[in-house]
Amino acid sequence: MSVKVLFVCLGNICRSPTAEGIFKARLKEQGLQHAVLTDSAGTAGWHVDKAPDARAIAAAAERGIDISGLRARQVTGNDFSEFDYILAMDEANLVDLKSFQPDDFSGRCCLYLDFAVNAPECEVPDPYYGGAEGFAHVLDLVEQAATGLLADIQKNHLAEVDSGAVSTRI
Repeated sequence: MSVKVLFVCLGNICRSPTAEGIFKARLKEQGLQHAVLTDSAGTAGWHVDKAPDARAIAAAAERGIDISGLRARQVTGNDFSEFDYILAMDEANLVDLKSFQPDDFSGRCCLYLDFAVNAPECEVPDPYYGGAEGFAHVLDLVEQAATGLLADIQKNHLAEVDSGAVSTRI
């Protein structure tokens, strides 16, 4: 059984695919890519099946991360039964997620930057209407949060990782 993490923003073409790409790379560095599964989604459906924004792809590529193969999708009610962590990039998307979170959801639905120690902000700002510096700033923030999220998953869920076999405590 794997731990499953869903990154969520509004349209799923900037922040959440960037967060997913950074976290996947971190998992690979740690040899945990089979123990933790990731996905990203948007609370809105405007960009379903579209690739991430070209500026997000370029910013991630500058740090050696390829997010070009990701495709946008919209959050569904089933995500609450599939994922252990549902991580919103900002308060508005967290409010939307909480509005259809079932009472029996046993995972964690919170802001992604809750995992970033000493982050200068509480929310990952939407870079869509800005320039390249906004996308670089998003990368800085999601990299900080990736470190904290990975530590949380290792502490709370990964009891044993031994040659691909994973025991989880969820």
